[in-house]
Formats: sequence, structure tokens, C-alpha cells
Amino acid sequence: MLCVMVALRDGGNPRPPAIWRTMSALDTGLVHLVGRLRVTGGIPRALRGRPLLMAANHIGVFDAFVLIAACQRLGFAPRFLLAGGLLDAPVLGPALRASGHLRVDRGKATAVEQFAQAVEAMRTTTSPIIVYPEGRISHDPGLWPERGKTGAARLALAAGVPVVPISQWGAHEAVYWGTETVTGPADLLPLARSGFTAPLRRPTFKVHFGDPVDLSDVDPERPGAGVRAHAKIMRAITAGLVPLRASEPDRPRFHDPTRPTDTVSPWRPGA
Repeated sequence: MLCVMVALRDGGNPRPPAIWRTMSALDTGLVHLVGRLRVTGGIPRALRGRPLLMAANHIGVFDAFVLIAACQRLGFAPRFLLAGGLLDAPVLGPALRASGHLRVDRGKATAVEQFAQAVEAMRTTTSPIIVYPEGRISHDPGLWPERGKTGAARLALAAGVPVVPISQWGAHEAVYWGTETVTGPADLLPLARSGFTAPLRRPTFKVHFGDPVDLSDVDPERPGAGVRAHAKIMRAITAGLVPLRASEPDRPRFHDPTRPTDTVSPWRPGA
């Protein structure tokens, strides 16, 4: 599962490889074919051209496609830090590697080194990095953000960079959650059926880029700093999500029978 996106703005940095520009253009076309994209907010002018972390909620297997299209609308050509399994996949893997995407292998000793490399990249790049703090698609019955992990917050604190929250809604209506692991063609049928009918349903994909999260009161040297920063980031994402789903304040109208609902969000309004 996708865990991090590195967005390289055209201008100030080398253009992305041609294969990735082509894939991004195809992605935008796909998103507009499947539904309607609405993007609000943006990046403050003062933060453009400097290191920046963006944190988004994770609501479905199609939401990465929507984020790519939203970034394109704002003038960004995203690249990703991807799970190793995706980069090793046939056909898609070679294309992603040729596009210049980065690799992360969860649970391996290289994770510490990769975190250090990410911190250094954050300090030196002038391009934003977009992260899913939850680490997986939410299992909350209402599809509110899960508790998540502190990695994104620790990265921001260690690199000393601002954080912009991204809230999104609607991408969960395009394709079913499906299954945790794919063992055969049968596991792909729910995704295929829902995906093929999505252009007939024309869901609205809403993406909001919020105001930077104020982490000035979080001392990175104090114990628990990552936890406190993470909480502030997740609350900001949730606050931006509330107006996007104003007509669905409790649970999503769209029912996905394949998505697990075995966790409870601590960030849900009123929780």
C-alpha cells in the first residue's frame, strides 16, 4: 500500500521523467472519467519553494489517484516513496522505478536508514512530501481517520519543516476496499465491479489543502513530542474533513461491504 508521496513542483527542480509525466497525465484523465474533482485551499505563497510536509487521510484504494490529479491541478507532479512490493510488481514495478520513485521496506533494518535519508531529503529539497499518517485505509465505521502512526510527525520535527494537512472525501466511492492481500483473480472482482460502474455513478472527489499546522509549541527534544505533533496533525486533517462530508456527518452514504470496520477513530468530532 502506498505510504508516502513526494511531490516535485515543475520549476525549481528537474522535470519528472517522461514516463512519469505520461502516467500522471493518464491518471488525471482517469480521475475525470470516473468522477468530478473539486480542489480547495492550496499552499501559502510563503511556503512555496521550501521544504514542506503534507499529510493526508486515507479513505480508499483510489484516493492516491485523486491526490495525484489534485496536485497536478495545483501545479505539482508527484513522485512516491513506495512499499518495496509495489516496486517489485510485474509491469507496474519497472515503470515506477523508471519514474524515479523511492523504496521503503517496512519491518526491515533498512527502515532506520531510510528514515534518516527522508529527514535529509526534507531538509534539502524545495518540494513537498505528502504522507499518509494512518498507514492504511481507515477501518473506522464512519471512515474517520484512524489513530495512525507518528512517523510523519517525527519526520517533520526532525527536519524542522512546516506541515500542511490534506483532507479528502469521495474517493472511497470509486473502488471497493477489496481485500488485505490478493491471492488470485477472485480477490480482484469486487474492485473491478465497483471500478467499472464508477463512471456511471460519477462520485465527487473533494480534496482540501488546509492551513499549516502550528507545531511551534512542540519541543522535538522532549519525550512524547512525536505523539503530540501527530495529534495536532490528525486533528487538523479531521477539521478539514468535516465540511467536505457535511451531509454525511456520521457514516458514509456509500456502503462498501468489503471494508473492515473494526476500529474506532479517536479523532472523530465529539469522540
